[in-house]
Amino acid sequence: MKRFSMILTVVAACVGALCGCSSRVESGREADKPLAIFPDYTDVTIPANIAPLNFRIEDSSTKASVRFVAGENEVVVSSNDSRIIIPERKWRKIIDSAVEAGGAISVVVSVEDGDGWMTYPSFKIDVAAEPIDSHIAYRLIEPGYESWCEMGIYQRNIENFEQKPIIENSAADYGCVNCHSFCQQNPEKMLFHMRQMHTGTIITNGKKIEKLNTVTPETGSPLVYPSWHPSGRYVAFTNNLTRLINLPNDSNRVEVYDGASDVVVYDVERHEILTSRNLFSTKYFETFPTFSADGRKLYFCSADSVAMPDEFKSAKYSLCVIDFDAESGRFGEKVDTLYNSHIGGRSVSFPRVSPDGRYMLYALADYGNFSIWHRDSDLKMIDLKSGEEVDISPVNSDAAESYHSWSSNSRWMLFNSRRVNGLYTHAYIAYVDSDGSVRKPFLLPQRDPDFYDRFMKSFNIPEFITGEVELNSYDIAQFAKEDEGVNLKFKMQD
Repeated sequence: MKRFSMILTVVAACVGALCGCSSRVESGREADKPLAIFPDYTDVTIPANIAPLNFRIEDSSTKASVRFVAGENEVVVSSNDSRIIIPERKWRKIIDSAVEAGGAISVVVSVEDGDGWMTYPSFKIDVAAEPIDSHIAYRLIEPGYESWCEMGIYQRNIENFEQKPIIENSAADYGCVNCHSFCQQNPEKMLFHMRQMHTGTIITNGKKIEKLNTVTPETGSPLVYPSWHPSGRYVAFTNNLTRLINLPNDSNRVEVYDGASDVVVYDVERHEILTSRNLFSTKYFETFPTFSADGRKLYFCSADSVAMPDEFKSAKYSLCVIDFDAESGRFGEKVDTLYNSHIGGRSVSFPRVSPDGRYMLYALADYGNFSIWHRDSDLKMIDLKSGEEVDISPVNSDAAESYHSWSSNSRWMLFNSRRVNGLYTHAYIAYVDSDGSVRKPFLLPQRDPDFYDRFMKSFNIPEFITGEVELNSYDIAQFAKEDEGVNLKFKMQD
């Protein structure tokens, strides 16, 4: 009986300890320093269907307790170290409560130190009414880009932490895979390029896979930088001669420049490359095409042709637009300029139009078109109805902000930034309301808050997709290796 009593005492003590780890801290002295957490999820706006925002308390390595309060409900998450790992069940409970109560979560962080518990001022997480696309796709690659061992294009379910490969170069003899693109965020309509090994452009439509040999006598080099027409009938590309140089004594360590560059449009049904004299010339470097939301216009970037690589810093790209008729596949005769680099003095890259046709995002740097490595690169946004620039300063930092894409409902932007350490690009998400107001962005959540300290690859070309790419990565790789590819025709507009 005495032994049984001792067992009950031990069990009770264990249960008490477990309850204590998850119990709320009733009081604590006020912190005399600001709260620092990583990732910085303070005062951000998130979608209701995002994975838990796990974070690390930067100035603590001891016990911590965090209260999440929304409406009449609260959940408590405790930890014996600095990492706050939020259970999925608790996260869903507090998100649902926030949605019912008007969309706000109050977060109170308390830590235990030698003098007892210390509580920081609360911060807020807003929950937007509009959801986010369930998946994103990105390439993972070493940040130098001049060499690699392993790389791949992956899809991540951002409602949880599941990541799956779309294609890994280890399955295709370690060539380069790049420039993945989706038609209107549709995971069934995708393309990407393969270089060095089994070269060609892989394009999918449902379960159908096709390989394109995009080099023609007229183009002389493979097609790059794709952008789908909203109909799925066409894909705009750049045809260029790209070179990379290392700049060890420059703040921008790597530069990619074009020795020649033109814009073309590929007709998916006719296997034909279309272009016009306004897009295909030796006088200008034309690059980074993208269609308008209705498909009636083709935006692109254009710079005066200069001697490369000697004058690469003098190459500054303007933002231009030309009409496009999808029925005939013909281009307009006139090119309009939306941003003139000769007047503005800076260089535009990667224009991207929101699916609702209201806004355009682009990167703006001091020169060139490789904004991903330019510390001075910021994101800019134009209201296409008024033609006015919209203030999106909350998304920019002192580091490079570069590649960006839109969610299918036009309420979320996904972009790259090097703000964490200046070396690696990471994926950030920001909310854009119907009036164009942009909220503070948040870093893509990971299961372990220490993930970004250990992970040694960059997140390259983040793209929203509305669901999972269901094609098997092995099947894609085998097709790329075995298929000879379809040769394309070239047509210059009269």
